Amino acid sequence: MKRLSIVCLSILFLAFGASGAMATSVLYDWAFNVDGTISEDSAGDLMPTTGALDSEGLGTLTWITSVAGNHSFLAFFDYEIDEVVNTYFNEYGATTGTPESVAAGDDGDQSWEIDEPWNGNIYNNVVTAGSLDNTNAVPQLTPNDVSWAMGWNFSMAAGETATIRLVLGDTAPVSGFYLSHTDPETGTVGIDYSPEQSIYFSSTLDIQGGGPAPVPEPSTILLVGTGLIGILGFGRKKLSKT
Repeated sequence: MKRLSIVCLSILFLAFGASGAMATSVLYDWAFNVDGTISEDSAGDLMPTTGALDSEGLGTLTWITSVAGNHSFLAFFDYEIDEVVNTYFNEYGATTGTPESVAAGDDGDQSWEIDEPWNGNIYNNVVTAGSLDNTNAVPQLTPNDVSWAMGWNFSMAAGETATIRLVLGDTAPVSGFYLSHTDPETGTVGIDYSPEQSIYFSSTLDIQGGGPAPVPEPSTILLVGTGLIGILGFGRKKLSKT
């Protein structure tokens, strides 16, 4: 029903015209797979994160755990940009930077995917397979409907706390790895398009705490050693008296 209604609205805009306006994004669908537990917008679930998104679906979300062991975190989002003006199949995705990796000394392995939400396999990869394929199936040369996902695989020791932060915004990050979703024909219908509109998706993992047991200071070692000598001496005295 959503796709049919959007096409009808687009025909109305083409017939009666549309005023030039800033492009708007809409978060149409989302899903999470956190250690095998699925949360879906279509099922009426709540996001397993803290934080809030604005009316365009943009903002910062955070997930925190202190449970030791192996973890998997996947987040899927399906946005539409100016959909009622120029439909949804003229958009494309791209990546910038290099995903983080344990092999490079980072806290976890970062994965990603850009694909069509309906005809692609991205949704199944999140909610069923539990892994992303690190490919972009909707590049600029072959625009279509765009959705994206990002994930983390990492391990935690006892006493550690992991914080995953998801940033969904209309300003490109200044560093790090991120995904972009672009509509090159935003604004008014016809040949007088306003500048293209992009939104961005970045994610960070930070693990704090834990680590090796602290090494005793020399004064502590000396004190313990003196105590042991005293105990041994006391024991010898008792033996000599008996």
